[in-house]
Amino acid sequence: MLVLGIESSCDETGAAVVDASGRVLADVVQSQVSLHAPYGGVIPELASRDHLKNAGPVVREALARANVSWDALSGIAVTNRPGLVGALLVGVQAAKGLAWSRGLPLVGVDHLVGHLLAVFLRRSEEGAPPPSFPFVALLASGGHTAIYRVDGPRAADVRELGATRDDAAGEAFDKVAKLLGLGYPGGPVVDRMAQKGNPAAVSFTLPMGHTRSFDMSFSGIKTQVAARVREHGVPANEQELADLCASFQSAVTSVLAKKLVTAAAQEGVSTVVIGGGVAANRELRRRVTELATERGMRAVLPELASCTDNAAMIAYAGLVRLRAGERDGWDLVATSATSLPRTTRKGRGVR
Repeated sequence: MLVLGIESSCDETGAAVVDASGRVLADVVQSQVSLHAPYGGVIPELASRDHLKNAGPVVREALARANVSWDALSGIAVTNRPGLVGALLVGVQAAKGLAWSRGLPLVGVDHLVGHLLAVFLRRSEEGAPPPSFPFVALLASGGHTAIYRVDGPRAADVRELGATRDDAAGEAFDKVAKLLGLGYPGGPVVDRMAQKGNPAAVSFTLPMGHTRSFDMSFSGIKTQVAARVREHGVPANEQELADLCASFQSAVTSVLAKKLVTAAAQEGVSTVVIGGGVAANRELRRRVTELATERGMRAVLPELASCTDNAAMIAYAGLVRLRAGERDGWDLVATSATSLPRTTRKGRGVR
């Protein structure tokens, strides 16, 4: 069973071919980083126009790299939620047109479900065996940060245990990088700088680090960095800049890792998983692995190429739906709302 996946939820135009075992035959990503870098963030209209230009070429390239014909495909999967609606619409309309013209079944995929299942992708023979259900997962990216209990591969099998009350972790990384003049996207740059710094050099208040809740907050630590820059300026010394990056990164990743592993222990689950762009952060990967080992748990980390937005995870999540006999009609819509259930919290309502 082979499925073509199409991803266009934000600033990456992707197409991939994946088989039933999760093996990635091809995964093509056309990045828009250089397009949005001058603005320090994604401009929705520019993103949509670039998706429109790249959708056809990335699909053709994916099929060519996988060396498969249209007749070999069992269906098409496309991200239809959540994300930038204009960007999503390009991918959804492209997938509809291809499915109709080739007589292939079509399924929409929740982008967040794709990230939760990215750990099942096999890009090399050296990857770790995939996890078994249930597991507790941390999904951390530029737009989303939440902890979920995952009892199966579909949205109905996922239950939120906690989420950020304001900024996503990845957004905090990007905004701090911007404050420090490190460019966009900021997460990878902060990670690289932090490798040369002392994580204990600057004392930050941990963002909701001492609460019993699995909720999180990252606006406060972003404000702490901004206040420090207003008072002292951006460090001119490279070592001091590296120390600041390392201290900020240590504070954020320690909270993420601790809440993930503690949530798994409370749920009686012995496997933890991470996903999303922040899952590529080296310090987060180290901390999660270390804490899980201390608790006698197994930590399963996706390959780096599976952390950031990609169409392979969409193809695999769609394959799960197709294999279960599910199909979507031509009324499939693009929406900014996720299909994952949201926890109702006292004083907050349903997010």
